[in-house]
Order: sequence, then structure tokens, then C-alpha cells
Amino acid sequence: MQKSSLTLLFLVVLLMATVILACGVGAFPIAPATIARIVLRGVGLASTDGIPSEQEAVLWSIRLPRVLLAVVVGGGLGAAGAAMQALFRNPLADPSLTGVSGGAALAATSVIVMGASLLPGLAHILGVATLPLAAFGGGLAVSIFVYRLATRGGHTSIAALLLAGIALNALAEAGIGLFTFIASDEQLRNLTFWRLGSVAGATWPVIAVVAPAILLATGVLVAQARAYDALALGEAEARYLGVRVERIKSLTLVCCALAAGTAVAVSGMVLFVGLVAPHLVRLACGPAHRVVLPGGMLAGAILVVGADAVARTVAAPAELPLGVFTALIGVPFFIVLLLRQREAWNL
Repeated sequence: MQKSSLTLLFLVVLLMATVILACGVGAFPIAPATIARIVLRGVGLASTDGIPSEQEAVLWSIRLPRVLLAVVVGGGLGAAGAAMQALFRNPLADPSLTGVSGGAALAATSVIVMGASLLPGLAHILGVATLPLAAFGGGLAVSIFVYRLATRGGHTSIAALLLAGIALNALAEAGIGLFTFIASDEQLRNLTFWRLGSVAGATWPVIAVVAPAILLATGVLVAQARAYDALALGEAEARYLGVRVERIKSLTLVCCALAAGTAVAVSGMVLFVGLVAPHLVRLACGPAHRVVLPGGMLAGAILVVGADAVARTVAAPAELPLGVFTALIGVPFFIVLLLRQREAWNL
């Protein structure tokens, strides 16, 4: 079996183990065998005789939705990060660094604070889909604007891209600060916890809205693996190989905005997952995007599920912000990566 196949298989097994561990740990521990019986009982393949009803209720109502939402969010961020790095041929590209997450966060914040007064009818019709749709729109608008600023004469400047992303992130932070200032006490509390990152609000209806959107976006991105491999040679070379470069750029921006924006809407600012996850896969099996894209998705899911499990158990009964742990992992990794790139650039 090839190294790439072994890597993906290892990530699948590790994700399954992490999911089982995350479902079992907490203030109300559940053994792995009990988890398996409860899940099999849900599909009619086993009996839960002898299992306390409290354990079954905790798993189905609290733990499993939370863990599955963490899987979906981490997978979306990992795939979006891998696609952006492929599109811009730069290992520092990331949904948060290029302004997509900031734009999604600003749109979601505006809905949390002003949605009930500005769009009461629409919010009632859309229900739990209101926040993901707003975040997708905000992330897409910012990504298009950043791309336009960084592109001139058909050439996209990576430096201009990152600088534009930094500027738009700063503007988004200013907008979020304004909404925070005018928010009520209840809205302010919700905003504070949301910005720090959490999947504690997971419910089955939320997953039913979020999962299809993120899975659709990541599926489209994974399907472009050959095009991203061609883009690694340069845009001109990719065109010679038959790749419709501008179509790939547009498709990638839309899908990354959908995946990252939806993830931000339901989990808040979970930073650096899109940066770290694809690099872990590249370090293991090289730059081929047919491996990096699905591998980044799996690694991102593992990171978020593991970080969330630590966040809700390390200081129990209190719960620490999920974004704190992803930043603790991501910032040192980003600094090391930046130092390596500085050597490559001879700076």
C-alpha cells in the first residue's frame, strides 16, 4: 500500500478513535463499549438493556451532536485552508489570514446584534440557517474583494493578497467592535463566548443545516485536486495543461467562503486549523492534492474534536474557549513556518 493511502487510512482510524474518546470523556463518563451499544441501538442493531437511561440521553442529546459538529467544522476549515494554499501557491494562505473568516464573523455578528430588528421576517423564515447564510455571504464578499485588490493584469500578487487580508481583517474587527458596543447585555455575553470559539451550541437541527453545506463545499474542493496540482506549476503552465484557471479561482473562493463562513457561524473564531492541518499532511506524504485535500479535512476534524474535548474537561466543570487551544497549537506552528519561509526567501 502506498504511503499516501496509509496516511489517509491512519487519519480515518485516528479520527474514529478521537470521536469515541470525545464522546466518552466529561463530567459523565461513558465507556467506549457503551457508546457502541447506544449508537447501534439507534439504528436497531443492538439492545441497551442494562445501560442507564442517563448515559443514553447524554450521548444522543449532548455529546454526539457536539462531537459531530466539531468534525464538520474542523473538516471544513482544513479543506478550505488546503484549497487556499493551493490556489495562491503559498503555505501561509489561510481563511483567517486572507480575510474570509473576518468577513464571515462580521456578518454573523451583525445578525446576532441587529438581525431581529432589521430582518425579523427573514430570520423567522430561515430559522437556524440565518447565521450560516449571513456568514457565507460575508466571507464570500470579502474573499472576492481581497482577490480583486490583489489581482492586476491577470496576475495575483501573494504579498498584496495577504496585505489586503490583514486590512480587511482589521476593518472587520472594527465593525465587530462597533456591534459589541451597541449590543445588549445578553447579546454581549453571546458575542463574547461566540468569538472565543465553541461548539457547545450543537444540536441536531444545526447539524442538519451546517453539515450539507460544508460537505458540499469540501467535496467540490477535493474534486479539483488535479487542477491544483497543475496550478502548482504556475498559471500559464496550468492553462497549457487545459486547466480553466479563472473558473478554478472563482470556484475555490466560493467553496472556501461557504465552508469557512458556515464553520465560523456555528463555532465562532476557531483560528489556525486551516493553516496547520494541511501542513501536517504535507509533512507526512508530500504535496499531492489528491491526498492533501482529504487529509487536511481529516486532520482538521481531529484537531477540532481533540481541542474541544480538552476544552470541556481540563477545567471541569468550567469550559474553556475552543479558540484558545487551536491558537496555542497554531501560533507556534505559524511562527516555525514563517521562519522556514524566510530562509527560502533569503530574508
